Amino acid sequence: MIQRVTVPSLFPPPTYSHASVVEAGTKLAFLAGAVPLDARGELVGPGDPVRQAEQVIANLKEQLSAVGSDLAHVVATDVYVVGSETAVLSAVWEIVEASGLSTGPHSSTLIGVACLGYTGQLVEITATAVVPDGTPT
Repeated sequence: MIQRVTVPSLFPPPTYSHASVVEAGTKLAFLAGAVPLDARGELVGPGDPVRQAEQVIANLKEQLSAVGSDLAHVVATDVYVVGSETAVLSAVWEIVEASGLSTGPHSSTLIGVACLGYTGQLVEITATAVVPDGTPT
């Protein structure tokens, strides 16, 4: 159902694919950005991008479950991290890798930004996922 492509003529990506192809007729879910807020709307991990990334992944799992999908069916993500230091972006990416998102591997872009929507927010992840056949939404 999902074909993950690493292009031989391009530099090999470490833990993601260059492209993901989904057959026509497959149900897709386009998820809004998962943010580091708990169920009460409180920021988790103020000042800690790694802790925030963990909460974002947990919230992303909840979003996926609600539409009948999971991390293994994610075909693309955009990972936004407040900061311009490669070490900070890399620390967040390690959480993404450890989550199982890179199992596919999915196609992803890691982006350093100046700020995000909530005060103190340091991480956000948007995703596109396949919803497996037979799953109600």
